[in-house]
Order: sequence, then structure tokens, then C-alpha cells
Amino acid sequence: MKQSLFAICLGLATSAWGFQSFEVATIKPNSAADNRTMIQIQPGGRFVASGMSVKQLIAFAYDMRDFQITGEPGWASAQRYDINAKGEGEDHNPDTLRKMMRALLADRFQLKTHEETKEMSIYSLVVGKGGPKMAKSAGDGPGPQIRMGRGLLSGKGMPMEILVRELSRSVGRTVLDKTELTGSYDIELSFSAEAGPGGLPGSPDAVAGTVSNGPTIFTAVQEQLGLKLEPAKGPVKMLAVDSVSKPTEN
Repeated sequence: MKQSLFAICLGLATSAWGFQSFEVATIKPNSAADNRTMIQIQPGGRFVASGMSVKQLIAFAYDMRDFQITGEPGWASAQRYDINAKGEGEDHNPDTLRKMMRALLADRFQLKTHEETKEMSIYSLVVGKGGPKMAKSAGDGPGPQIRMGRGLLSGKGMPMEILVRELSRSVGRTVLDKTELTGSYDIELSFSAEAGPGGLPGSPDAVAGTVSNGPTIFTAVQEQLGLKLEPAKGPVKMLAVDSVSKPTEN
């Protein structure tokens, strides 16, 4: 995925699987060549996704990262889809939206899964020697405001739980918050998006001498936020795909 834009702005029907579901949804294969992906919630309870693979939709629906999804067939990562769905009511919080997407995946993609826990390599986020360099949020905003892009993480009113979640997306491993920091912060983090064979920018298996336009994410976290990502081992929740099919006709 070359570029990603998640514009997720922060009624309900019950499906046969016990999830809240979309009232109506159209699913079409995406044939665009730019590899852009987007998830957007529009006024009136409309959900729009563009260029999303089934694996990405599963990760979104179950609030997991791509590396936590296993057992999916090759097409579930390669084939991308556009989705236009409408839910009952006007407002949908993130938890409601994820439940609706689970129902859609079960209904239209015949998705069946089970959870597992594996001991894996992770990162612990700790405070650096000089202390945190992040500014405490004033606390008078409407809530967390987050902007993400390739090599960019920007946010206002961001609690640590959101920071570790987004860092986990970037490094491809679970990140645990060991900072003991509380409250919300205004964060500006920019880093090189270049990755080595292992997929981790700046990791030990990255290509030596890789040309980049900025620091690795590990250096950026330390220099720009006053924090540090330390390698560790720990239990990671996984979602195993038992079966999934290409979507049914609209």
C-alpha cells in the first residue's frame, strides 16, 4: 500500500450473527492503479471505503493490524474493493461501525474466524532519558484529531493508547505502552517510510545505506517525542481466518 488516508469521523439493525449491520451496501472490485486506500464516514450514516483489500477490512472490523491477521487466501490481500454502505440513523461511533463491518464481512464475504494468542516479537514504548518532548493538550478540543500518511503521524488531543496503536501500524508489530504517561498530547512525528526486507523501517534487517528523506521511525520517536521503542517479547492476539469467499453480487 503506497499511500493511505483514513478519514474516520467520529440506528442500528441486528443481523443473524448478533452484530449491528448496514441497512444496504454495494461492493465492487477496484481497478485503480494508484493503490490509494480510504475509509470515510459521511453525514447521514453513510460509510464509504475505496481500494481496500479484504484483509484490510478485516483488520479494521476487528481493530487489529495487518500482521495480526493470518490464514487468509492470497486474493484477500491482492484484490481491492470499493464499498458504499448506509446504516440506519445519523451517527455511528467507532465501535458501532466495526460491528457493522463484521456483519458485512460475515454476510457478503462469508467470513469465519477464530482468535489465537502467540508469543511474538513486540516493542515496548518507554520514556527516553531526557523525558518526553510532547506538548500536553489543552483539553478544550472536540476530541482526538489524527492525520496519518506515509511517514507522517500528526495529532491533537492524542492519548497514549492511540499513539501506540498508530505506531504499531507503522512498525508492523504490537507496541505496548510502558511510559506511564497519562492525559492527551499534541504530536507531530515525521519519519522515512523506507523499509528493509523485514518490512520495518530502520530495523536490524533493513537495507544498509538505504537513501531516505528523514530519520527512521525509531530515531524519530526518540528525537521528536522523547520516547523510545525497545524490542521485547510478549503475547499477541491474532485473528485466524477459517474461511472467506469473494463477495456475493450486489
